[in-house]
Amino acid sequence: MQQLLLDVRPPARPDLGHFVVGRNAELMNQLAAMIEGAAVERSVYVWGAPGTGKTYLLAAWARACEARGLTVDYGAQQPAQAVVADQLESWDADRQHTGFATFNRVREAGGLWLAAGSVPPAELPVTPELRTRLGWGLVFQIHGLDDAEKRAALVHHAETLGFRLDTQVADYLLNHTSRDMQSLLRVLEALDRLSLETRRAITLPLLRQLLAAVPRS
Repeated sequence: MQQLLLDVRPPARPDLGHFVVGRNAELMNQLAAMIEGAAVERSVYVWGAPGTGKTYLLAAWARACEARGLTVDYGAQQPAQAVVADQLESWDADRQHTGFATFNRVREAGGLWLAAGSVPPAELPVTPELRTRLGWGLVFQIHGLDDAEKRAALVHHAETLGFRLDTQVADYLLNHTSRDMQSLLRVLEALDRLSLETRRAITLPLLRQLLAAVPRS
């Protein structure tokens, strides 16, 4: 059980393969094209509400770039073949200045730029120059999954694990665990492992047993 509890915790290394696309297919296609060197536009800004997976997506994309042999800078502190910059709405004057200079150098060198914030570029509390640069590339609003999409994703993931997820269990997961998709999938995988180790069917009582053993923060 202890190992199962460790498995429920957030992973240290995000993976693009674990990001549930939902209504973000156009964004994901663009990010994939950038990694593969097939994108016409190499600068993307993503915005959306908290909990939509922006930070996870940026980290996973950066890892995918590194896997392709690209140098990556986290935070737009210096030029690299790929640069990721998160939470631009919180940048102070110094970071805005550095980010502006980094963006210009990356774009001139033909590098990749992926940034994210909670609002569209025009609403960011940053300098007009940086705001303009961020609007030069493609801008996507990232859409979180609604409950029906999350439920469908859980059912599909359960099928890939080799079992049928009961609607009652799926609903309990949605209502009693962290609602971001990555956490939901990790709990589902831990539930599958517990089922295999205890030779018990995946039922609501088994899920409750697993969740009861997870320390509350």
